[in-house]
Formats: sequence, C-alpha cells, structure tokens
Amino acid sequence: MTSLDEARALLREFPVVDGHNDLPWALREQVRYDLAARDLAGRQNAHLHTDLPRLREGGVGAQYWSVYVRSDLPDAVPATLEQIDCVRQLLARYPKDLAPALTAADMEAARADGRIASLMGAEGGHSIACSLGTLRGLYGLGVRYLTLTHNDNVPWADSATDAPNVGGLSAFGREVVREMNRLGMLVDLSHVAATTMRAALDATSAPVIFSHSSSRAVCDHPRNIPDDVLERLPANGGMAMVTFVPKFVLQAAVDWTAAADENMRARGFHHLDTTEEAMQVHRVFEEAHPRPVATVATVADHLDHMREVAGIDHLGIGGDYDGTAFTPDGLNDVSGYPNLIAELLDRGWSTADLAKLTWQNAVRVLGAAEDVARSLQATRAPSNATIESLDG
Repeated sequence: MTSLDEARALLREFPVVDGHNDLPWALREQVRYDLAARDLAGRQNAHLHTDLPRLREGGVGAQYWSVYVRSDLPDAVPATLEQIDCVRQLLARYPKDLAPALTAADMEAARADGRIASLMGAEGGHSIACSLGTLRGLYGLGVRYLTLTHNDNVPWADSATDAPNVGGLSAFGREVVREMNRLGMLVDLSHVAATTMRAALDATSAPVIFSHSSSRAVCDHPRNIPDDVLERLPANGGMAMVTFVPKFVLQAAVDWTAAADENMRARGFHHLDTTEEAMQVHRVFEEAHPRPVATVATVADHLDHMREVAGIDHLGIGGDYDGTAFTPDGLNDVSGYPNLIAELLDRGWSTADLAKLTWQNAVRVLGAAEDVARSLQATRAPSNATIESLDG
C-alpha cells in the first residue's frame, strides 16, 4: 500500500474538518448566488476550488463555510445575512451530501451518515457592527465561530494587517469574547494582530481556534501565529488550523504577492478579487514575473513546526479554498488533502496523530466550547453592553 492509499484509507475513517472555505463569497462574486450556474453536483474546476465530487475525493467530512463579507462594505450585516442564506440554500439543494451542523454531536452524526457536516464561521468583527445583539443573532442563525477581525481593524480589535489602534482588544472587545464564550461560539484568532491573540487568550474561558493560519517562525508574515502564542494553546485547549495560502506559507511568495497586489490595485481591482477579469490581470502579471510555487511539503513544514511547539492535540487544517487566487502544487483544490496526509505519513506521523489533525481535535474543541457555554449560561445573563459604555 502506498502512502497515498494509506492516506485515503485513513480519511475514510477520520475525514478532514476544514476550518475555512470561502465558497459562499465566490458564489456571490461570480454568479450572485445563482446556484444553478455553479451546480456543485458536477465539477466546477474552471471556476471554483470546491464542488461535491472533489470534496468527496479529498476526504472532507466537515466544512466550516465562511460567511465572510469585505470589511469595506457599508452594509456588512445584511451582506453577512445573505452569505448565511447562501449556505442554507446549498444545504437545501444538496441534502444527500451536506448535513447542517451546529454541535460536535451533529458533526459525528453527519460522519456516521456519510454526509459532510456543514458549519458556518463569520470572518471579521465588522459583521456584528459593534452589537452584541447582532452577535447573538448570528449565533442563532447557525454561525459557530467569529474571526475577530479581517484585514482591517474593527473599533474594538486590532488586525494583523492594519496599523495598531487599541493595543489588541478594547474593553468592549473583551466583552465580545466573553459573550462568545457564553454562547458557545468559537473565538477565531486568524487575521488578528499578535497583541489581539494574546489579549483574547487572556480574556477567554473557552478554547480558541485559528481557522486558517500557519507558523510565523516558518514564514514571517503577520497573518501567521508566533511561537509564544502556539505555546499557549495546550493550556487553553484550542487549536491552530494550518492554511495553504502560498503567500502565508512560503517566504518567497510574500514579496511576490505584495507586487502582484499592487499591480491589481493599479488596474482598478481589489487585491482579493477572484473574478475572471481580475484573474486575467493576475495571469498577465505572472507571465512577466513567475510566481514562487508552494508545495505540499511547504505546508507540511509548518505542521511539523507547529506540532513541535503546540503539540498534536492542538492542530487542524483550514485550507482557505475559494478565498485565495493561488494554491500550492498538490493542494490545488479540495481534492488534495490526501496528498498532505501522505506527505505527513512519509515524515513519520502516526495514524493516531493524523486522526487528531483531520477530525478529532476539531470535534473536541467545538464540544469543549459547548461545555463552557452550558456552565456560563447557568450563571450569566446575555450582555447588553455597548461599545460606548465600555470604551467611551
């Protein structure tokens, strides 16, 4: 049996829980949620990283669908609701393949039923518009994590890719974390500044996640996790889900991406635009300036280091498919996870370790957050604090 055969066998028993997939945003951008125009029952290789045949080939058993909206949208809350509606439409359209999931028990039930557990995560605190009532509303609609920031600061939390504003979390930001703990909503620290990571770990009483972040020691990008933060995950009980985005995992890609992004802006496109017109601009740039290529081994290097620092009980996978223009060789789309597992097998990772990486850690962390919430709800009422009352 080859390593790839062994990887596929392992994934049949312990499938991948992926922490972050931007398919809903891609559907918004490409076809304005016309699901018939991107029928996921068939292969959508020309348009998307994600469809049902490739999810099955990749051994995906649970997916956190990102209900991300851009932080510069003036109507972030209704746009987030549209993203949630998109996920609900997908669940209604493909009930034999996608199972709605809100809890760790739902994830296990979906696995037993041979369906892909579908959860939601909101990417960026701008989606709650500084309102704890809106936070609770998103939870009530099924959102099970909130990434505290995206690429820009919010008034109560600093982003990794913006100028420092509040020094991590403001008083209201700490209250957001506490209310998330009370709800059972996972605190996602991808995209936030290192100061915010540390402040959130100080404030939380539940495990945190990084839904799609890699190691800063291996690739020095502010979107990645410093070792001192990884070292705190065992005491917290949380997990870091390694991402595949080349500009976050390959040092040579960092400088190239900065130039490519500037080229996009100079031609009137947002640097995260993945429409066909924008991708053509990228292709022309790449012909003149060959892109440094990450590989499966590049991602495995991050996981090796993160296991050494945080321990195997605190690692997972968050590919960021359909949220990135480029992917590593061998991880081109959602069918590629077996290639990563095979690489790790070749590096000596045990099947027990890999079962934790792919499935068990993510299920445990969500279940632990649910346990904390049950305890807190017995003693704590919903918070009606405002940013004005706490931050002035």
